[in-house]
Amino acid sequence: MSKKKTIVLVLAVMLILIGSLAGCAANDAPAPAPAAPDSSAPADTPAADTGGGYTFGYLAWALADEWNQYGNEAFIWCADQDGVTVLTLDCKKDPETQVSQAEEFISKGVDAISIFPSTPEAAATIARMCNEAGIPLAIENIFLPDDGSSGELVGQVACQYGDIGYAAIQYAATVHPGPPAQLLYVHGAPGMGVYEDYKIGVDRALAEYADSIEMVGLINGEWETEASFNVTMDFITSGQSDFNVIFANNDMVAVGAFNALKENDMVGIPIISTGGSLMGHDMIMDGRAYANMTAPVNIQGILLYQFLWKYLNGETIEQTKIPLPVIPVDATNIDTDWILWTDHAAANNYIKNNIPSMAR
Repeated sequence: MSKKKTIVLVLAVMLILIGSLAGCAANDAPAPAPAAPDSSAPADTPAADTGGGYTFGYLAWALADEWNQYGNEAFIWCADQDGVTVLTLDCKKDPETQVSQAEEFISKGVDAISIFPSTPEAAATIARMCNEAGIPLAIENIFLPDDGSSGELVGQVACQYGDIGYAAIQYAATVHPGPPAQLLYVHGAPGMGVYEDYKIGVDRALAEYADSIEMVGLINGEWETEASFNVTMDFITSGQSDFNVIFANNDMVAVGAFNALKENDMVGIPIISTGGSLMGHDMIMDGRAYANMTAPVNIQGILLYQFLWKYLNGETIEQTKIPLPVIPVDATNIDTDWILWTDHAAANNYIKNNIPSMAR
């Protein structure tokens, strides 16, 4: 072989080796980094896909209302511990909006839905929708009929408002200081079934304790402070009747009633409220309220969540209808018996001690 041909052959072999090494280097190179998410997508767009975890839809009645707000917070407190995503929609008391929001959750394919109903009718409609879609549903704050008209439910947790109303009137009749009680009842808005249940218990206690208490006024405070102030002011200034005790249907109503008493130099008249909010706690501590028929709403939020969690995880649900406790509290037992709506651990401890099958 000539010297020239030898040189050409060597060069050809070198080129083949270089190409082969370059290919190995390319195969061993790290893969390109994944593309960054599209920053043009809205950051708060809810999505049902949580990468293998559950997504629960929470249909609120009105998060501006403390009762609904703190129940929702307890629900989310549980979800955070289990890695569950909660999507919350607030219908702001409008039944048609709540039904539309339920349709939105169903279309997103959430794993379960909870509802604080705007009306019993809206709850029944949504229950049937969820049944058809195969999505488990739990309900808080009211009990739907057991006749099957409301579809199948995983569970329900609610105040027995009739029992709370009865307890408040019984307390006013038996603990109220001074002469027989002349009661002014500043109630919440009709239509949800809540006030209506309260009134049944109130009327039952008024009949049983007729020798000790008489209702001299029934006025609608709409569950709100300003409305309660206005109707209490109107009742006082109209001179319709004297009264010496007020039953306020919740703590926001109690604040409005107290402000009306203060405006008319009548702050010595005791107020009995319900619910047990932080505001209600403060009112007893500073003397604006006399007693509270507490029903810790964070217990409700935890139980509502537990219904859905247990169902999806194949656990047995022993009680599908659970009433909230009614715990009368005044200045004598406030340090031991009051469960703050923000103290979810205390609420869960109550569940452990009293409803162990539903404890976390």
